[in-house]
Amino acid sequence: MKTRPQPPAGAPAKPARRVAGASAQLPHEVRIIGGQWKRTKLRVSDKPGLRPTPGRVRETLFNWLGQDLTGWRCMDVFAGTGALGLEAASRGAADVLLCEQDAALVAQLKAVQTRLGATTVRVERGDGLAVLRRVAPGSLELVFLDPPFESPHFESALKAAAQAMAPHGLVYLEAPKAWGPDELAPLGLQVHRSGKAGAVHFHLLIRSTTGLAAPA
Repeated sequence: MKTRPQPPAGAPAKPARRVAGASAQLPHEVRIIGGQWKRTKLRVSDKPGLRPTPGRVRETLFNWLGQDLTGWRCMDVFAGTGALGLEAASRGAADVLLCEQDAALVAQLKAVQTRLGATTVRVERGDGLAVLRRVAPGSLELVFLDPPFESPHFESALKAAAQAMAPHGLVYLEAPKAWGPDELAPLGLQVHRSGKAGAVHFHLLIRSTTGLAAPA
């Protein structure tokens, strides 16, 4: 049996490999990966609960959605860095609302909006879930839900998104667990596509053909 070679006496111990999703440091920036603003850098601030969607997950998501979102109306409910909403705008979405409560992140989003000349992007400071509940029913083609993993509002956000989405609209959900039919059907939703990357479960949801959501 082949044995692993041992380090010489007195040599410093090799550092332990980081476990993804545990104590790994956040990236200091992420990049828009497609569309007119491809490769644009977005700064990632060191904020509690701020967890930008990894590039490989966004790439998978927009492969599912198709690369051209021309004319789509979208809302990024927990915007953070704005990576999801800005990715949609970069690919032609007609109206993208970014909601964020943190003042510093809002200022950062507005700076990016100005730098890009993103006329189809709106930035609003406040409770994204409250804003989502006020959106006209059936008015959004795409709702991004990527709350902090410790958030207690996953179910409330999904219920509000189901009310806001257009008849053939979509909801993107990122969560610390997989959401299945028993949880989604009462909210009027079902899984269209799903995947997992490290500790992140991501889902593309459509209207359920069997369940109806109660008003949010």
